[in-house]
Amino acid sequence: MKRLTSAVALATLFAASFAQAQDFSINVGAISVIPDDSSSSLNTVEQVAGLPANSTGVAVNTNTQLGLTFDYQWENGWGLELVAATPFSHDIYGSGTLSGLSIGKTKHLPPTLFVQYHWDTGVQGLEPFVGLGVNYTTFFDDQASSELTQTLQTLGVAGADDSVDLALSNSWGAAIQAGVNWEISERWGAQLMVSHIDIDTTASVRLNGSTIEQTDVAIDPYVAMIALRYTF
Repeated sequence: MKRLTSAVALATLFAASFAQAQDFSINVGAISVIPDDSSSSLNTVEQVAGLPANSTGVAVNTNTQLGLTFDYQWENGWGLELVAATPFSHDIYGSGTLSGLSIGKTKHLPPTLFVQYHWDTGVQGLEPFVGLGVNYTTFFDDQASSELTQTLQTLGVAGADDSVDLALSNSWGAAIQAGVNWEISERWGAQLMVSHIDIDTTASVRLNGSTIEQTDVAIDPYVAMIALRYTF
């Protein structure tokens, strides 16, 4: 229901904006999520394994997908951009004294809506912009790794017949953006943009459906995209 409500709100806002927009553009290209992550420690694992307090954590790897953004722009330099992509897939692994331990993997969709300001540099066809926006990230297809399951069994936390799974909470956060549009012809062009997004989630390790470990993870990624641009 939360996903549907968010999608409807974004669609309504874009429909209202489209009626007044001077230019509508679509950008298609490669988009990368590059985590600048940090997390709280895995207290239960530290206690059971006899590890020093606050010596563990989790990290997330970089992933690149097909990016798709939609721009609405007015003649006064203001505009809106919705950034979307095919689902990102990330491996989750241990850090600190658990460095290298595979914890699991997840997929997510992080649609982000920006209010942008574009300005004229005096250079023909070159239009830089900055943006401020809001992000909603939904995680799905969370899976605990076999290595995590085996580690919990070795520590005596889980038995051979127990079910171990992973769950990540969804996130709302602010985002900032900078980029440039380059006009190649009347309709065609290119876009390069970089943004930083506040994505915070709680990762829970569950044993037979009950949470046995939780860590707060600030993924806070840099997102970079290079794309081909078409203006209607």
